[in-house]
Amino acid sequence: MDRATGNMKAPENLANQADATAQQSVPHRTRIKLCGLSKPTDVAHAIDLGADAIGLVFYPPSARSVSVAQAVELVHDVPPFVSVVGLFVNATPEWVREVASNVNLTLLQFHGDETPEQCEMLAGVAGLPWLRALRVAADTRPADLVKSALNYSAASGLLFDTHVEGYGGGGKVFDWSLIPAELAPRAVLSGGLNAQNVSDAIHRVRPYAVDVSSGIEVSGARGVKDHARMAAFVRAVRAADAE
Repeated sequence: MDRATGNMKAPENLANQADATAQQSVPHRTRIKLCGLSKPTDVAHAIDLGADAIGLVFYPPSARSVSVAQAVELVHDVPPFVSVVGLFVNATPEWVREVASNVNLTLLQFHGDETPEQCEMLAGVAGLPWLRALRVAADTRPADLVKSALNYSAASGLLFDTHVEGYGGGGKVFDWSLIPAELAPRAVLSGGLNAQNVSDAIHRVRPYAVDVSSGIEVSGARGVKDHARMAAFVRAVRAADAE
């Protein structure tokens, strides 16, 4: 009963209020992508830790790159509901087709200079959804990111990484405040994340997901994953979500 009017509240209004209350009571759960995995033991450990996604790099110049044969072995025992993301940089349709036809990928990640049209074309070749990586430089403005988000509106999500020379992550952090709040629900935050700073990143941005590669590697050994650091990163994310 609405005391001001004496009228009964519409059932749909009560239902909407109940839905809103339920949503407020559900804690935010940041999804976790562990990227640049190249050994079966790394993949198995990521799965044991409860990672939501693993990332495989199909960019030969990268120290973290894997071949099609390696990738087939890596994904062999990946269970349902763990996404397998294939990272490509300015790839040809032939390369994307070869990888996607042999490796059981869930999602493509474009990390080069691909235009929106090229992303859609390559995704069509693979028959898969895609993410677009946006590199954030020192002179990037929030408005620039909003414009990019509109240009790549067909993407399933946007991965924000630090701009470095060349392609791929450089293990460096950018200014998280540049990400507009309206983009956070579809943002995958990357760039220099590790177990020590990911909690602060989550509290500031509230991204849909976080993505880490260099932050879970053995110091000075690019591409070599450290299982203890992998575990520490996942624990830090879960602790941040619980706060």
